Amino acid sequence: MIELIAHRGANRDHLENTLPAFQRALDLGADGVELDVHCTSDGVVVVHHDFLPKGASPDPALAGRPVSALTSGELATFRLPDGSAIPTLDDVAQLLRGRAVLYCELKGPGTAEPALRILRRHGGPCAVHAFDHRMVADAAAFAPEIPRGVLEVSRHLDPAASVRSVEGRDLWQLAEYVDEALVREVHAAGGRVIAWTANTPEAIERLAGWGVDGLCTDDVALARRVLGR
Repeated sequence: MIELIAHRGANRDHLENTLPAFQRALDLGADGVELDVHCTSDGVVVVHHDFLPKGASPDPALAGRPVSALTSGELATFRLPDGSAIPTLDDVAQLLRGRAVLYCELKGPGTAEPALRILRRHGGPCAVHAFDHRMVADAAAFAPEIPRGVLEVSRHLDPAASVRSVEGRDLWQLAEYVDEALVREVHAAGGRVIAWTANTPEAIERLAGWGVDGLCTDDVALARRVLGR
């Protein structure tokens, strides 16, 4: 069965990468949630997409500083546009408690080992992936038991090559670059294909027909309807 993965949570119902978005993804029946992580200057792994925190802190001296240059205490003073705080990876892993696969994109520099320590401690189903394949290689060296994937926005002659280079499992391929031949080649190499981001009935049907292993989507409810789940 194709995994339905909520892209940064149920981001059409709640602000992306927030606890309400992840809870809503669970309520909608997502098989997995995808999220992005950065590390604060004191080593706390937080869930946020951008390098600069969205929202604002009451301390104007903190404005314009990236997550990596803020302590966890300083970052905790920021409030996102919906009024919520930026969650930690610990917060999200505790919320999921094994009810969905936690797909963790290693976004900020130096996040591989700290994030993997948290994933190991919580012990639920999980995997990591990144655009920076060096971080995925770091993950392979530190925690080889946790599945890995690589993010791609281009179509390679050998679509499984980058996955093999990090002893990975998943090719996270931009949906527009997925076709039946790519799925067939990656499967032949023992890998899986996760297409991102599939948000229309036509794309979901087409990708499912080609046999992708996962659909990363902003609309889990739509994907469930299209796939008859």
